Amino acid sequence: MVYSAPFAAIAVNSSSAQNVSSVLHIGGQAVEASDLVPLLRAYGMLPALIKELVLDQAIATVTLTPEAAAAAVEQFLQANQATTPEQCQGFLAQRGLTQADLPHLAERAQKIQQYKLDTWGNQVESHFLERKANLDRVLYSLIRTKEVGLAQELYFRIQDDGQPFADLARQYSEGQEAQTGGLIGPVELSVPHPALARILSISQPGQLWPPTRVGEWFVVVQLEKFFPARLDDPTRQRLLDELFNTWLIERVQSVLQDNLTPSEES
Repeated sequence: MVYSAPFAAIAVNSSSAQNVSSVLHIGGQAVEASDLVPLLRAYGMLPALIKELVLDQAIATVTLTPEAAAAAVEQFLQANQATTPEQCQGFLAQRGLTQADLPHLAERAQKIQQYKLDTWGNQVESHFLERKANLDRVLYSLIRTKEVGLAQELYFRIQDDGQPFADLARQYSEGQEAQTGGLIGPVELSVPHPALARILSISQPGQLWPPTRVGEWFVVVQLEKFFPARLDDPTRQRLLDELFNTWLIERVQSVLQDNLTPSEES
């Protein structure tokens, strides 16, 4: 499937400077160009528009080779499950697009990825080191109860009597982990309660901890396995996306603030 038509830009036609034609007709309502920004603001959609405009400005100087552009279209179609002519037509129709819009959409996604790499690619390693403590994953067993006496008893039954943790978790734990014999994970250390995460971060595999107060619960926890984070390709892309999204959110907020009227600021 070949798409060679240029991106079809949306234009506002006008017969004169004082007479701007409506750009949309919905039922009996004509939406004028001057109404668009107030409507976007009223429906909470202005940040989404600003986001896309900020992105367009950011990637304005990014260029793709013809080979990369063609590959971008194929990847875009596959990602959106639109690889057959019928699927592609349905995808475009649902979004009010034409085939002429497709190369722009596909290349835009690839240009954004290239912009991320060019701008933050050399910061990923240092960002990984900053984030690693929360990216490490753990597999652990947990029993939680609101009765401190029961928590103490269960701890000693595991520690001194050698009763299986999983059996006691199924019988006594008051959370969903009871269904898995207390086993949770693997999950990143950013997922558990901070107090629980601190315990797990300094544990050795197989280490059982006495009852600890975590929020409204008393928990007995045992680290089963520790999975240190690695800077592999998926993690590298995730961190790249984090850096990019942080910048994008800040930029959109800045533009919104710059465009507030005095009455809106007060």
